[in-house]
Amino acid sequence: MRDAVQKTPKPTLAVVARRAGVSAPTVSKVLNGRTDVSAETRARVVRALEEAGYESPRQRRAAGAVGNGPPVIEILIGSLGAGYMTEVLGGLLDYAAELGIETVVSKTSGLSARRPTAEGRARRMVEEGRRGLLVVAATARDSQLNAFLRRKIPVVVIDPHNTPSNVVSVGATDWAGGKSATEHLIELGHRRIAFVGGAVTLDCNLARLHGYMAALMAAGIPADEPYIIHGQFLAEHGVRGLTALLSLSAPPTAVFAANDLIASGILAEARRRGLTIPWDLSVVGFDGSYPAEESVPRLTTVNQPLNAIARTALDSLLRQIDGEPFDAKRTELATKLIVRDSTAAPPTYV
Repeated sequence: MRDAVQKTPKPTLAVVARRAGVSAPTVSKVLNGRTDVSAETRARVVRALEEAGYESPRQRRAAGAVGNGPPVIEILIGSLGAGYMTEVLGGLLDYAAELGIETVVSKTSGLSARRPTAEGRARRMVEEGRRGLLVVAATARDSQLNAFLRRKIPVVVIDPHNTPSNVVSVGATDWAGGKSATEHLIELGHRRIAFVGGAVTLDCNLARLHGYMAALMAAGIPADEPYIIHGQFLAEHGVRGLTALLSLSAPPTAVFAANDLIASGILAEARRRGLTIPWDLSVVGFDGSYPAEESVPRLTTVNQPLNAIARTALDSLLRQIDGEPFDAKRTELATKLIVRDSTAAPPTYV
């Protein structure tokens, strides 16, 4: 009689985290080569990884551990118009190629239009043998995502418009980023600070708004309603937003734009009106995408670690494909304020 072979379960990030005495996101940072981990913590995590015998998705891919060939995943995006989307998609494709993963990119307005849209897409993914779905910056409600989960298709959402409760999502620390942007303007001496953001229904936009409001409250500055404008994450909204703000009897001396596209529209409209940035008006963006470095003047912005977000999301999806349990439903990577040329002290004539 042949002895039964007992399979040892593969160690998960949660197991490694417990061994190292850190959180699972910290282990993920070490695996992704992030620099915002101390040398002592990194050494402890590396030791725990080795002791646990943890294999990263890259190692498993090299060993051919999943299936009989490279898995095919689908990436669902809304628009390529923004620098943010281009950088996240580029990060996903580069990392997938590095791991030997096949990718199919689909452009859509999202999963929120009608339920049959999600159902049809899920059926097609099963028929075509695709192993997982990455949704980037799109509306992805639980009711739509359930169509994929019912068919055992792993899903990860990057920077969701509305954070789902039933799948893993990856994004940035939007609240902290909004707070740091506003604190920077306050430290420069500004007191009339406006917020020009995206749709009021978007979680990331609300988090950035709430960070802005928290910074104002901490400084004893009222968050006046006329200074808060919602719309879309588009340059045209920056133009319209600045136009509305400049019509006020006491226009702002600084604007926190909730993304770099809005900020670019504000810069363009300011130039058209003969305003000099930053001496007449200071502007801070959010994303840290490549257009921020190339704008005139170069844009002060809250940098999202877009490449690290892409790599973390793909690793999370591959761990699900490999049958690992969730370490956390929501992962947020730290933002960092990058001060450039579009901010300065308020003008002396106000």
